[in-house]
Amino acid sequence: MSLTTGPATPDMAVTKPRGPAGGRQPRAGRRRSLSRHNLYGWLFSTPFLVLFGVFMLFPIVATLLMSFTDFGVRNVTRPLEAQFVGLDNYTRLFGDDKFLTALFNTAYFVVVGVPLTIVLGLLVAVLLNQGIDRARTFFRVGFYAPVVTTIVAVAVVWRFVLDPSDGLVAGIASELGATVPDFLGSQAWAMPSLIAMAVWRNLGTVMVLFIAGLQAIPTEVREAARLDGVGAWQELCRITVPLLRPTMLYATVITTIGYLNVFEEPFVMTQGGPSDATLTVSLDMYREGFNFFHMGYASAMAYVLFVVIMGITVLQLRLLKDNTR
Repeated sequence: MSLTTGPATPDMAVTKPRGPAGGRQPRAGRRRSLSRHNLYGWLFSTPFLVLFGVFMLFPIVATLLMSFTDFGVRNVTRPLEAQFVGLDNYTRLFGDDKFLTALFNTAYFVVVGVPLTIVLGLLVAVLLNQGIDRARTFFRVGFYAPVVTTIVAVAVVWRFVLDPSDGLVAGIASELGATVPDFLGSQAWAMPSLIAMAVWRNLGTVMVLFIAGLQAIPTEVREAARLDGVGAWQELCRITVPLLRPTMLYATVITTIGYLNVFEEPFVMTQGGPSDATLTVSLDMYREGFNFFHMGYASAMAYVLFVVIMGITVLQLRLLKDNTR
């Protein structure tokens, strides 16, 4: 009797049984398991979906419908009597000098405030990421503290700082033999003062984002650049900034959206004055809707601002995203 050795032939191959004993779940069982997981997912999502539908989706849809009506003070107690006016609210907006002034002021706030916030946030992040090892945490907390401070507290501090008679800036200027303008009472200085406060308050958010992006850059890249004789400025412009483009995209988008919705700073500090020099779209919308009860007109303002925000966001994504590939 002899034993033969060698490669197994197809006839000798052993096939494992399939099914519950073979480890592969039947198709019907997989479908039931997937349906059960989907059901659990929807059950856990239900509280959020209910809250989102009641407090977000319904007001958004209601505001859109309201923008095509004359809903206001005369029918605030009888909303079903509001008449459909089509696009009249939207056409009135672009003939309203006050709204055009608010639109210009908002654009001014964004065009000046966003680049300042991004550039200063990047510079602070680079400095904190490289030096002052012992006090690094202290400075990070210090720069981020205004972000978590309420706008009322910030407004009180800044009103004291900018007060032309007893403020901190006026006191320092008087010691130096100089005078300061009425920052919040002057048409020329009111908006720059609000921009300075907004940049100071939002600098911490951008700084934290850039610090996270800097720490994600491999140290080998910087070490190789330094071995090649690259200076600090060249390293920042040619290595750090290009590698931070995804972070810069996110920081620019969220900062722009926040500044387009600017409301608290002029509402608390200047009430839109002097002479509408700090009137923004959000503040004008608030006045029309809650001071004069022109709800339909204010709703149209809200959707014009929504379209502007969406358009600028899409433009930023296209311009900056191409550079991140």
